[in-house]
Amino acid sequence: MTLSKRLRGVRRLWQVARTLLRYRLDTLVEGTPLARRLAPLRFFAPRSADAANLPRGERLRLALQELGPIFVKFGQILSTRRDLLPPDIADELAKLQDQVAPFDGAIAMASIEAALARPLTQSYASFEREPLASASIAQVHAATLPDGRSVVVKVLRPGVAHRIEEDLSLLRLIAGVLERHHPNADKIRPGLVVDEIAATLHAELDLQREAANASLLRRNWQGSDDLLVPEPIFTHTAQTVLTLERVHGIPADDIKALDEAGIDRKALAAKGVRVFYLQVFRDNFFHADAHAGNIWVDPGRRAEPRFIALDFGIMGQLAREDQYYLAENFMAIFRRDYRRIAQLHQEAGWMPRHIRTEELEAAARAVCEPYFTRPLSEISLGEVLLKLFRTARAYELTLQPQLILLQKTLLNIEGIGRRLDPSIDIWAVAQPVLESILRERYGPRALLREFARQVPELVTHAPQMPRLVRDWFAQQNAGEHATILQSRELAALAQAANDAPGRIVRAVFGSGLLIAAAVLFALDQNTPRWFGCPASAWIAAGGALVAFISARTKRRP
Repeated sequence: MTLSKRLRGVRRLWQVARTLLRYRLDTLVEGTPLARRLAPLRFFAPRSADAANLPRGERLRLALQELGPIFVKFGQILSTRRDLLPPDIADELAKLQDQVAPFDGAIAMASIEAALARPLTQSYASFEREPLASASIAQVHAATLPDGRSVVVKVLRPGVAHRIEEDLSLLRLIAGVLERHHPNADKIRPGLVVDEIAATLHAELDLQREAANASLLRRNWQGSDDLLVPEPIFTHTAQTVLTLERVHGIPADDIKALDEAGIDRKALAAKGVRVFYLQVFRDNFFHADAHAGNIWVDPGRRAEPRFIALDFGIMGQLAREDQYYLAENFMAIFRRDYRRIAQLHQEAGWMPRHIRTEELEAAARAVCEPYFTRPLSEISLGEVLLKLFRTARAYELTLQPQLILLQKTLLNIEGIGRRLDPSIDIWAVAQPVLESILRERYGPRALLREFARQVPELVTHAPQMPRLVRDWFAQQNAGEHATILQSRELAALAQAANDAPGRIVRAVFGSGLLIAAAVLFALDQNTPRWFGCPASAWIAAGGALVAFISARTKRRP
């Protein structure tokens, strides 16, 4: 690092420290070694008299706004981590507005020409120099394609990637200090939070990736009466430039404009909840920045309203296992089955196995029961899930960032739904959608479809099975897998070893029947069908089930 860069870093660090001290944010770590180290700097940082009477969340928001647009973006992302932040701070950070002064349109035009490697006049029949909107990372201009289609062009701010890297380096330095000195550093994990912020910002810097996100979401909802996704124009898109079909709509929280347009808000609110659950559990691809600024309403559809999605920089996906366990958790909450909630947390691997199920069950009951004293229309599933996650942290809960992202998005969607229809019963809307998806994704037909999909791979590997079984027996006969037992407590392993050859044969036989069931499901069109599946497939699947049960059954000595 050159001397000039070091000096810039020191100057920026001092600017951040002065701002934090001026807004009395050192009181957030009062009584810690970090606070004692900051104490001498107070003489060089004049304190704001007004800040003394402000809540801590508002002081933090004002400080981030003063530090500039990148720190505003950090605060917005940080507000999504409600599992880590106190509610008052999270609510205040959510108010941060990502609106900054636009940069010169001539610079934007030059950047677009450089990114697309051709003159602007070849790409667009018309281009408005004044931007429609401007934010910390990019700004948006209206334009027209040569074929006459109206589009919007999103272009990154010049030098924004470099500024983000500089501020990320500074944040990592601050995170390191907090990890060493903050009393709750092991729970807050500042380093991981900064890594999450960095990943989100880097994703937003790649507009080619955002175009791909928009394309997939549009394909999932093509022809839908519920959600409209503007078409990305890939011929006019690069890493720093994104061209999208231009759409017109009303922000989802502009109740007055929606009423003036005659939109059925009750139908729209229920539709928003259904769209969210379908994105998560049907498509496994959900819009994870679903605040009212990015969710519009189509003003041309009154009785059958639909949403319009914008800004696809932050999208969420879950592992298949997390999808299943999360859906089952929701259903268990609906049924007040607290033991099932505890078991699911352990089965999913979110909780260590040494935690007693009874303890988790009692904790889940303590969180959920107070909610059921309210009318169902007043219960927020996102809030319940948030409190469950917070409570489970005391039991060594470990969650993927995507689950936290989903929980934040759920809160946003429920908030929009309640603004549109204060009387909406979100549980009544969500439960049938979840039940339908669980039947579709994990029922017998779905199982057979999955087997049929995997038939080519199974058939490819089937010829290798006899050799693998023969090699296994040869290794057993040669004593390569011999185990010397030293105690009666381990004697059961000897019995298991004696049973293993027969159990493996039965398991292989069951696998063969399972493959046969999948083939028959895909190809047999002549035999009678039970519940939509050929009878021959049911018979083969039943034989496979018997073989698998036999393989799992221990032989008595």
